Amino acid sequence: MKKLISTHLAPGAIGPYNQAVIHNSTLYASGQICIDPTSGELVNRTIEEETRQVLHNVGGILEAAGCSFRDVLKVSVFVKDIQQYAQINAVYAEFFKPESAPARELVEVANLPKFVNIEISVIAAVPE
Repeated sequence: MKKLISTHLAPGAIGPYNQAVIHNSTLYASGQICIDPTSGELVNRTIEEETRQVLHNVGGILEAAGCSFRDVLKVSVFVKDIQQYAQINAVYAEFFKPESAPARELVEVANLPKFVNIEISVIAAVPE
């Protein structure tokens, strides 16, 4: 049985998917981009600001599911420009500490929804 997660703490889905799904105590969160969930506007003046908004959106989904960044097992990061790796990584380190950091891949892609620069999805363990 799966449980669907929907929260105002992250932007609503812009397609036929849910913000996240829980199955067998594992959370599978859909990719998040830099949409401010309150205003619906893109927050993307700099890659640092954009990355921070994306991770705040991920955090909102984690919170709605009863999880935190410490519960994240795997992160998938998609970026338009691999040259921004250092700036993205610096913001990422604000949310994921080395002692509890998850597995991760960071992949350069040709394009992303709404032509943003970064998209992040996560898989997390849901605390019992």
